[in-house]
Amino acid sequence: MSTCSVSKGCFVFKPNPKKRKISSTADYFCEGNNDSEDSELRFDTCQTLWQRMKSETEELQENLNKKLFDNLIRFLRQSHLDFKEKKTEWTCRMKANEIPAAALVLGVNVTDHDLTFKSLSEALQEDVTPFVVLLRSKECPGIKHLLQKLMAQLMGCHIDEDTSEEGECSKTSPNRMRCSVASLTDWYRNITKKDTDTPCKNQEILARHWELPPVVVIFKDMESFTTKVLRDFIIIISQCIREFPLVLIFGIATSPMIIHKLLPHSVSSLLCIELFQSLSCKEHLSTVIDKLILTSQFPFKLTEKVLRVLINIFLYHDFSVQNFIKGFQLSLLEHFYSQPLSVLCCDLQESRKRIKLLSHNQCENIRRLPSFRRFVESQESKKQTVLLTDDASLKEETETLLQNLHTYHENYFPILRCLHAFTSSLPNYPLGKQIRELHCACLDRKVWETEDYESAIQLVRMLAKDEMITILKKCVEIITSSSAKCLGSCTEKLEEYLGQFKNLEAADDQDDTVSSLKEIQKKTDLYHLQKTLLEMKESRRLKKLTKFEMLRFEVVDFIDGLVRSYLAPPEMQTLYEVLYFSMASTLREHLNAAPRVAVHTALNNPHFYLKNEALESDTGCISNAAPDICIAYKLHLECGRLINLVDWLEVCKHEFIDSSLLC
Repeated sequence: MSTCSVSKGCFVFKPNPKKRKISSTADYFCEGNNDSEDSELRFDTCQTLWQRMKSETEELQENLNKKLFDNLIRFLRQSHLDFKEKKTEWTCRMKANEIPAAALVLGVNVTDHDLTFKSLSEALQEDVTPFVVLLRSKECPGIKHLLQKLMAQLMGCHIDEDTSEEGECSKTSPNRMRCSVASLTDWYRNITKKDTDTPCKNQEILARHWELPPVVVIFKDMESFTTKVLRDFIIIISQCIREFPLVLIFGIATSPMIIHKLLPHSVSSLLCIELFQSLSCKEHLSTVIDKLILTSQFPFKLTEKVLRVLINIFLYHDFSVQNFIKGFQLSLLEHFYSQPLSVLCCDLQESRKRIKLLSHNQCENIRRLPSFRRFVESQESKKQTVLLTDDASLKEETETLLQNLHTYHENYFPILRCLHAFTSSLPNYPLGKQIRELHCACLDRKVWETEDYESAIQLVRMLAKDEMITILKKCVEIITSSSAKCLGSCTEKLEEYLGQFKNLEAADDQDDTVSSLKEIQKKTDLYHLQKTLLEMKESRRLKKLTKFEMLRFEVVDFIDGLVRSYLAPPEMQTLYEVLYFSMASTLREHLNAAPRVAVHTALNNPHFYLKNEALESDTGCISNAAPDICIAYKLHLECGRLINLVDWLEVCKHEFIDSSLLC
């Protein structure tokens, strides 16, 4: 059978089991890599480093959600107590007829919601209740589907249905059970029944949770549910609210007002709603960047362009922190795949061991690095010859340079945070409100040479005494908590300035001002008052700086010196290519989907994706072996005005009809 024309059919080729080769993940990592030396070691290093970062992000996510989950559990506990006590007061009886509902506002980063609901479900099932149901709008187009999904999840959530014959636990299959309020009530009564004579395995599981554990129904995407489905479900479930405890949790991406827009008043009045707000996605991103990027804990770093690509995708596409982390993971993988010297992108102690084992080819790779060539050019001619010819001397120098690079990171981040403490509250935020903006500015160029930095320094020279004391305290805490050994003298100097600010006598500086105010308060005419004010203005212009102003200028100059010493861009550091990923265009191609460009590339140059040597051709030409759809597309690009696409498609249609008749 001929398969030369892809437009006439789709052909399936079954793989030959004899030729099938089982490959490991490391083999895929090495495949197509021209520099395959130490590829397995690079892959293992990449995996180990990512596992450390992943555990850090998971712990961070757990800490960020802890307060929200604690508030939700407190709300569930209160609702559960109201159900258990069954008070007889009129207000309690009226409240008992309402369904407890939590409106959980998570923000527009919808792709992150699944992880939040998964963590919430695990937290509830661990301590509160085994009966947690997660519902999605696309799975519940009608009330029948919703009830079936509800019953199916309840029958399977941590409850073992295969109990002994004497056991009273339900064995009915959820697919065969009639989905109604009565069946739901009977199921809950049977599943929570206490029978000391015939202990059920369910009772052992339920013992870990609350007495009469509530049924929690979570609507992941409330805005996507239809009004009819929500209305019918709430009305139906309100009939059995006194029979078993039920709590609804609405996942909301936009605003809590969506509840009243979707539900009529007669239905929303059946709900006892309490609002819960999660941490905003921007604050979440700032925390992730602080833990993964603005730290010397992990050796892998991003250049300014790569970091801006990830931040711009977050800000202008999806607000998804999880997608940002995946982009960061892709950068890590791409760095270890494309950079042969990434084998040294590890902790300092381990990198020293690996430097001693470098081969001659890897030493040549080091010599070809632009930053190392720049370093060699700055050395004496004798040392240049040694570095370019002797591998042993090169390894010794590489160890020293990597030590300097790690020390640079240990000093860089504390000083960056100190500068941010001074500039984050300035008017108009000349260096940015978020620390990530300041970090990008420092990565891009020498930040002290920019106009924004000059304007920021001028504003810092005008800070009040209380503001200076607060910021200096914060800077002392930042440097003290850091691991930088070289900044110990900086801490002592900042503490000295802090003590001088506290010892300043404000009364001495205000004597002249008080005397001037007394002159103004005297009874005088308009002419003499204007003359007095002009004299005060002139005297202030010619007046010497006060002690506070002189000390403030000294502190600002000291901070400016730290910035110039420690916040140089990483491109100025030798061997920065070992730790920094800089291929922003490659990352953008992977993350910024452009379907039209991809289709054009596939049709215009099929070799780009198929990697078939027969499809290779010169620029502007196309191979005869290319699929006919590529040839047609090429002809249409060259003379589109002379081709009538309607007639062309009609001919193609008749071709298909004729070929089918022949078959």
